[in-house]
Amino acid sequence: MRSLIARRAQAIVRRDPAPSKWAYRAQRWMLTPYVRSFLRTGLPLLVVVGAGAAWLSHEPNRTALVTQLTHLRQEFESRPEFRVSLARIEGASPELAEAVRDRLGLQLPISSFHIDLEAARARIEALDAVLRADLRVRAGGVLQITITERVPVAVWRTEAGLTLVDETGHRVAGLLSRSDRPDLPLVAGEGADRAMPEALALFDAAGPLLPRIRGLVRVGERRWDVVLDRNQRVLLPERNPVQALERLLALDHVQDIMNRDILTVDLRSDHRPTLRLTPNALAELRRAQGIETMENEL
Repeated sequence: MRSLIARRAQAIVRRDPAPSKWAYRAQRWMLTPYVRSFLRTGLPLLVVVGAGAAWLSHEPNRTALVTQLTHLRQEFESRPEFRVSLARIEGASPELAEAVRDRLGLQLPISSFHIDLEAARARIEALDAVLRADLRVRAGGVLQITITERVPVAVWRTEAGLTLVDETGHRVAGLLSRSDRPDLPLVAGEGADRAMPEALALFDAAGPLLPRIRGLVRVGERRWDVVLDRNQRVLLPERNPVQALERLLALDHVQDIMNRDILTVDLRSDHRPTLRLTPNALAELRRAQGIETMENEL
C-alpha cells in the first residue's frame, strides 16, 4: 500500500508543468497585436454589421427606416429658423426689381434648404439689365438679393429698332423713341455693339465737334463714319480712328474747315485728308478758277 502511494506521488512530482506545443502556439497567437485588435474591435463591429445587414435584408424594415429618416429630415428643414418668408431686392430700379421677382419664381414662405442659390442667381443674371446678382439668406428669414445693373452708355439703332447698350455693347433694354434718351450718343450699323469701346473713345476725343455729332455709323463692320449736322460726314480709317479724328480737330483748329461748305472729309488715307464740297461750294470754286467761263465759251 505504501509502495503504491509512493509511486503515485513520484508520478505527480515528475509531471511536466509546461504547456503543450499547441497550447503554446495558441497563447503566442493570442498575444499577436493584430489578433488582439481584431478581438477587441473588429469582431464586435463585424457582429454589429452582420446584425444590421440581416435586419435590412427585410423589405418592411428598409421601408420603415426610409420613412422615418424622411420624416425627420422634413421636420428639421421646416423649422422656423430655416424658413425664408421675404425676398429683399437692393440696387435695382422698381421695374427691374419686379422683373427679378418674376424671374426668381419662388413661392414664399419656403425652407432655405429648398432654394438653389446658384440656379436662382443664373436666372436673374439672364436678364439683360442685370450685370451681377448676389444672393444670400440672412437671419430672420430674409433672402437678400443685391443687384448690379448695367449702365446704358449709348443708343444702338438697328433694323429691328433702338436698343440701349452698355460699355461692352451688351443689350440693356429696348427703346421706343430716340427722344426718350437724348442724353446718350447714337451708334448705328451692323457690329456697332461689338466695337462699343472704340465708339466711346471717339466720342471722348471729339472735343469741340461733340455738340455737332449726330451719331456714329459702323461701315462694313470694320470702321466708323462720324455723322455731323449740316449733312457732313467724316470717314475714319479702319486703324487708329481716334488718332485720325484728333488730326482733323487740329486741322480744324488752324483752318476752320468744318465750318465750310464741305460734305465729307475722308481720313482713310494716312497722307492727307480728302474733302468733298457741296454743289454750291464747288460751283463757286469753279467760277473763281474760271473753269465755268471756259466751258461756256467752248
